[in-house]
Amino acid sequence: MTNLPAPTVIGAPECIWPAEANLGEGTLWSQREQALYWIDILTPRLFWFRPADGARRTWRFDEEITAISERANAPGLILTLRRGFALFDTTLPGDDARPRYLHQPELERANNRFNDGKCDSRGRFWGGSMDFDCKAPTGALYRYDADGRCTRHDDGFEVTNGPTWSSDGRTMYFNNTAINKLYAYDFDMEAGRVSNRREWHRFPKPDGLPDGMTTDAAGRLWICHWDGACVTCHDPVSAAELARIPLSASNVTDCAFGGADLQTLYITTARNSRTEEQLQSEPLAGGLFAVRIGSPGVPAALFAG
Repeated sequence: MTNLPAPTVIGAPECIWPAEANLGEGTLWSQREQALYWIDILTPRLFWFRPADGARRTWRFDEEITAISERANAPGLILTLRRGFALFDTTLPGDDARPRYLHQPELERANNRFNDGKCDSRGRFWGGSMDFDCKAPTGALYRYDADGRCTRHDDGFEVTNGPTWSSDGRTMYFNNTAINKLYAYDFDMEAGRVSNRREWHRFPKPDGLPDGMTTDAAGRLWICHWDGACVTCHDPVSAAELARIPLSASNVTDCAFGGADLQTLYITTARNSRTEEQLQSEPLAGGLFAVRIGSPGVPAALFAG
């Protein structure tokens, strides 16, 4: 059992972009642009925000955009759309900026779409699929490599979220949100393989369901709570809760460290599944929030392609 110290949370989260996202997700801090990318999956939009001067940009998509990572050797992003992996060049103007599919691994699963994902430290993109209705266990975990290979590594999920990794890279964490299970796998970084899936944690009933997550430089996990109105910080071994950040939106979806010192936690939220009456009491639902943390995160891994 590890004994990591609790982090310091400085102040309360502030809504810095009240975008009214239907399903905000996909937080990604760009080191080279010193800007944050994030997305609205169901009203398909990609957002860009530069905190130094408040600059913003929005791209609209023709289908769900669900997860993003920066490319190491070219401008723009690798991302997952409804059916699989694609490239998107953010430097192109206007209508020229359109995603280009690379691979669609599960066309036979007509009621599925992709959801969360990110790159490991070797530049391989890990993405999960899910049932559109969040009920059938038809979702899977994939690895997409820079040479175009796509491998299915696990199967049988209702709603996939994550992944994130331990600080030593030997454990990968991955969520099945619909059934409130946070899994840990043994992770072989050299081979890019997972094994020994086990249940690592479950949220108590009042705390909602596990959604997106990230790891900080100390190795602590920060996990968003769908229908739980908070982000919690956890020990990577014992899963003990070390800190809690309440938010003024019930559906908290994803988070990432950013800012010049990587000590700002950016948090996305969603309006999806809230009634009109509930939204009246949560006017900032669907907004992008930021809160200062007294210790840093780690830079997002880049896609090797």
